Amino acid sequence: MYSVKDIANWFLYKVDRESGDSITHLKLQKLVYYTQAWSLVLNKSLFDENFEAWAHGPVVRSLFETYRDAGWEALGLPSEELIEFDKETEKIISDVWEIYGEHTGKYLEHLTHSEDPWIIARGDLSPEEKSASIIEKKSMENFYKKMYQDLSNG
Repeated sequence: MYSVKDIANWFLYKVDRESGDSITHLKLQKLVYYTQAWSLVLNKSLFDENFEAWAHGPVVRSLFETYRDAGWEALGLPSEELIEFDKETEKIISDVWEIYGEHTGKYLEHLTHSEDPWIIARGDLSPEEKSASIIEKKSMENFYKKMYQDLSNG
């Protein structure tokens, strides 16, 4: 099992800053979310920490605390070295980067807002209301597994 920071660092190292690309805290949270979600489809949780259903989408609190001072600014390289992942995990992270990495953090926020795991965790809260409600891993697994099956059959 890895830490949420291990997964986040992979994305932070992947950004091609020399070509002008960047990654914000908002986008990083969503990429980590989708990495965990698609890993759960394979019955493998990458890290123990839970996502909370915040107003701007799924957030891991410890990752928020790490990058909170960056606000909406681009994040730099992490101070830690990139760890080596097993092949299956590396494939999942790479696939998430290929599918979601081209999108903005705001686009990914809107995408998560349209999906059941965030909606269910938010319950009756208004869209901008603060929340620390946990997005259940089982909810993520079920939703994305169904999405995968629908895509495979369609």
